[in-house]
Amino acid sequence: MPSRRQFIKTGIAGGLLLAAAAVFQKQLDRMGKQALVAGNPLDPSLRTVVLAVAPVMLRGSFPVADPDRAAALERIAKGVALAVGALSAASQKEVSELFALLAFAPTRIAVAGVSASWDQASVADIEGFLRRWQESGVDLLKSGYQALHDLVLGAWYADSASWAAIGYPGPPSLGQS
Repeated sequence: MPSRRQFIKTGIAGGLLLAAAAVFQKQLDRMGKQALVAGNPLDPSLRTVVLAVAPVMLRGSFPVADPDRAAALERIAKGVALAVGALSAASQKEVSELFALLAFAPTRIAVAGVSASWDQASVADIEGFLRRWQESGVDLLKSGYQALHDLVLGAWYADSASWAAIGYPGPPSLGQS
């Protein structure tokens, strides 16, 4: 049976934990609403996640030494923003919350396991995060991975400037004789 002192300590610790969770939730809600209110589902802080994750997800087809690497990353970020902007309002909110969760340092560390900021994170840290989410027993994390995967790969393969890097000549011309 717990002592009175243990009971009080547990109550105080639980109260502090609930207060911290409320503060983090308000911060995440504010970040998600700002992104949607601005009409840009991928604001600059959230854009950082895509810029860090894309080269790791696209390894093998993304040009490593390409002088236009920065431009290619910007096109991917814009493509992700375009794709998110075309989603339903409910889906936009969910994706915005995913990026807010990954952009906010305390939740990035707790949920993604990446302690460095995204622009300072190592390839190994990002690979580990992606692998953990992809293979997670928690369906919500698997869904988050799948959303990141589909958005990044969709933006990359939809960009005609990336077709040469993957050996795709482009769609056939129709009706031209």
